[in-house]
Amino acid sequence: MKVRSYRELKVWQHGMKLAQEIYCLTEKFPQYEIYALSNQMQRAVVSIPSNIAEGHARESTKEFLHHISITLGSLAELETQLMLAERLKYVGDMELEATLSKTDELGKMLRGMQKSLRARVAPSP
Repeated sequence: MKVRSYRELKVWQHGMKLAQEIYCLTEKFPQYEIYALSNQMQRAVVSIPSNIAEGHARESTKEFLHHISITLGSLAELETQLMLAERLKYVGDMELEATLSKTDELGKMLRGMQKSLRARVAPSP
């Protein structure tokens, strides 16, 4: 079955859910962080489903792979920011672990998609 829209992709759906959760999480940060860490986390998490959507809309599998790579970078950036937020006591241990579990799951999905897409563009022997 061919996926017609990025909205059908489970990885995009998970990215959207994670974005929503990060926005809810950063609402609890101190007000002075509104243009600092919370803003950086929001930008990183929004980049995740956005790059999946943009990559899917591109003309080639190679371009989609490029956007998946960018998405993985944004995910790593978000994980780092989450760990900093925990060190600064903006996020509790349990909240951090629950959110990192979701980022781990999304990372696995993205790497699986990446592997599948790479197989499509690999030259046949």
